[in-house]
Amino acid sequence: MTSQKAVDNFLSGKNIAVVGVSRQKGKFGNVIYKELKKKGFNTFGVNPNLTEIEGDKCYHCLKDIPQNLEGIVTVINPSKTTLIVKEAKDLGINNIWMQQGSESEEAVKFCKENGMNEIHKECILMFAEPVKSFHSFHRWIWKLAGKLPN
Repeated sequence: MTSQKAVDNFLSGKNIAVVGVSRQKGKFGNVIYKELKKKGFNTFGVNPNLTEIEGDKCYHCLKDIPQNLEGIVTVINPSKTTLIVKEAKDLGINNIWMQQGSESEEAVKFCKENGMNEIHKECILMFAEPVKSFHSFHRWIWKLAGKLPN
């Protein structure tokens, strides 16, 4: 289970890449990108098939981003996540949030073996303040059920 300390460590960084950002408005990669940006994070979209996202430059890979990143959120097929976390490690990025559905056992294991702060099976929008609408309700339900990180 994810710890609250891991969540707090991740969210203390302000420069975050969203790997798997999407131009489709309803896709989680797009929603997460826009919501983190609204919440004051410096967001960087990563998708090798896009040059722009929401009016911002989109990068083909993490190493193309000219800013020092403090964390990444993966919203990609789990088969690609291990390559991304390895690239992040090579770049000195140790905060990894694998959005629900993008985690793989191999990627989680790699992060743990390399001392990376990894979060998986959690939705970042339930934790990045301020939490609103559906995500606020979802967080309340998880709290009642004892599923929130301690």
